[in-house]
Amino acid sequence: MQLPNPLKTPSFIQKLEWVVDPMGYMERAAQQYPDIFTAEIVGFGDTLVFVNHPQAIQEILTNERKKFVAVGELNKVLQPLLGDHSIIMLGGNPHKKRRQLLMPNFHGDRMRAYGQLFSHLTETVFSKLPIDQPFLARTAMQEISLQVILQIVFGIYEGERCEQLKHLLISMLDFFRSPLTSGFLLFSFLQQDLGAWSPWGKFLRQRQQVDELLYAEIAERRTQQYPDRIDILSLLISAQDEAGQSMTNQELCDELKALMFGGYETTATAMAWALYWIHHKPQVREKLLQELDTLGDSPDPMSIFRLPYLTAVCNETLRIHPILMLTLPAVVQESVELLGHSLEPGTIVNGSIYLIHQREDLYAQPHEFRPERFLERQFSPYEFLPFGGLRRCIGEALAMFEIKLVLAKILSSYELVLADSQPERPQRRGVTLAPGNGVKMVIKGRRMRQRSQVPTATAPAH
Repeated sequence: MQLPNPLKTPSFIQKLEWVVDPMGYMERAAQQYPDIFTAEIVGFGDTLVFVNHPQAIQEILTNERKKFVAVGELNKVLQPLLGDHSIIMLGGNPHKKRRQLLMPNFHGDRMRAYGQLFSHLTETVFSKLPIDQPFLARTAMQEISLQVILQIVFGIYEGERCEQLKHLLISMLDFFRSPLTSGFLLFSFLQQDLGAWSPWGKFLRQRQQVDELLYAEIAERRTQQYPDRIDILSLLISAQDEAGQSMTNQELCDELKALMFGGYETTATAMAWALYWIHHKPQVREKLLQELDTLGDSPDPMSIFRLPYLTAVCNETLRIHPILMLTLPAVVQESVELLGHSLEPGTIVNGSIYLIHQREDLYAQPHEFRPERFLERQFSPYEFLPFGGLRRCIGEALAMFEIKLVLAKILSSYELVLADSQPERPQRRGVTLAPGNGVKMVIKGRRMRQRSQVPTATAPAH
């Protein structure tokens, strides 16, 4: 089968480059083949057609379930973290049914109820940080994000089980904190249990402890009758599909892990990148503060969420550092032509979110952080797709709400500066790209709101 523009680098070297320097790997490939190329990487099927042209992305998305089908099993790189029964690992009708059960938890009045929680948790974490001493913004964002997950997903606020889950979750994800240790997730031959002191053996035992804690929480919650609880676990336990079937304990456990790992690591990384760029570009920070100050001392969470320049800053952060590097993989169902290349059934295709976000024909000076680009024009879902293409992230609305409200609270309440003059460089951390140095910052003190109320930005015309 002839695949489009296969890279000529030996397969093993490609795999190594993908693990150690995925951005450089994709950029070098796109210099040879700007729109479509075939790669041999690890994680999502060894041979993968990378697509990074909006027209091709549109073709894939608009022909979903006909010519291209997302197959959960191809996300095998995530199986050690998420299990076999979470929505990310499902395909076809089971995926559709699970999505219908989950979606109500991330929209409407339930979202509004989370607004005050974001601000409260941010203040709780930042009020404990020292003045005039360096701290890692990414660590602080992780603490906020973790508390959000525990309270919104589990409805857990304190206690031994809460503390155990926090400790285990942080420890498990820290295992993949570098390109070297990320190899355990990407290369299955490294996943050898050689005892409790071996790296993978330790990970498996921690995962088992997490499962035991989650099963205990599920069992306890099933015996309780609190119809007014709005945490996602309680709502999922009571949810039924159209046939009247509820989720099994194993399905609930894996779904909770998907919500934990997906909502914790990615959101914290995005917020840390945003803080870096806002303070790396003083004019961005100044413009943002002017906009925030127009809302007064006790702004309504939805008013914050709708601020145009804040939205532009968040979008530009997710453009230059997308939470996901790739869309989830899809399999060609019938012979199809894509950008002049014939793809046969069984071919695995994948949109490169990172490369699309770096296209000069879409984003002038793509390496520049310039939020104004999102005020000057609207980008289609095939040009700007930070939360994926096929199967958009189910927690997208919640993540954007959290990012905006946490940033607004920090910037409105504290004077911060970067503690390190060296630019932050992205570094692989599992399947995400995190700030390599963690974004070192210093709190100089509390900030007083400026009284001048001058609008700073307007939304792009529709």
